[in-house]
Amino acid sequence: MNYRVVLEAAWLVHDVANIDDAIGVAVSEAGKRLNDKEMDFVEVEVGFTECPACGEPFDSAFVAADTALVGLLLEMDVFNVESEEHARRVAKSDIGGALKDVPLKIVDTIETGDGAE
Repeated sequence: MNYRVVLEAAWLVHDVANIDDAIGVAVSEAGKRLNDKEMDFVEVEVGFTECPACGEPFDSAFVAADTALVGLLLEMDVFNVESEEHARRVAKSDIGGALKDVPLKIVDTIETGDGAE
């Protein structure tokens, strides 16, 4: 079976003044670290958080004291695995190996087919 696994990463960015800069730096740094490990097939984008008051989504980033915490979404296709759990382990291991010391959480796993077409 084939799956698309989505992980959330908590990315710290130092010395930034605003959310837009923090998001740009976080996406760029994550992409560079993944590309350095030849993992350019992992998609990186900013995550979204739901507003507790109105329910509307907004960029998952917070800046305080010129330091930001940015929630990134990392998506990876995993092919020819035995199960959904196997796909999750593969994705978390591969991405975690490239992004050492970055907290990761699996947020979604979507079956994309069995590859026997």
